[in-house]
Amino acid sequence: MELTTKGRYAVMALADLAANGRADRSVPIADIAGRQGLSQSYLEQLFARLRRAGLVRAVRGPGGGYRLARDPGAISVSAVVAAVDEEIRVTACQKGDALGCQGRSSRCITHDLWAELTVHIDQFLTSITLADIVADAVRGRAAAMAAGPSSVQGDSGRCVTAGRLRAHGMGGVHAT
Repeated sequence: MELTTKGRYAVMALADLAANGRADRSVPIADIAGRQGLSQSYLEQLFARLRRAGLVRAVRGPGGGYRLARDPGAISVSAVVAAVDEEIRVTACQKGDALGCQGRSSRCITHDLWAELTVHIDQFLTSITLADIVADAVRGRAAAMAAGPSSVQGDSGRCVTAGRLRAHGMGGVHAT
């Protein structure tokens, strides 16, 4: 399993926007690209997707650039990754495919292991917000989640426990 540059760069760019933008100040893509060492033309493509997903707003004219469309504490890493059409899964099976991961009508012997890992990854990315990244509140979160059913909270104040998650249409999980 690998998160491609689409997902990684989108998260980096929006974390930068959360750290350097404000409700009254837009951030030019060129500034984000320079600070993060990313291609400006690639970021422009990603920001078009992020805008369509409602995560950022474009501001034209002098002082133009981008602003977050919502509070950084309301934007999860999983939402950013999904907005750029990145799917994080570790199974080789395609969702809804009648053939299993080996091209047969059955799944491989380890399918459930990888499917459960995918759920854990999605739960973790759903529990982390842009505000958490900016506040440097990510380190140790995975260990805290693994420690048991107790709540894990970031600066966003969102609690995520196994009993408080619901699936959404694309196979991901969101906190409720």
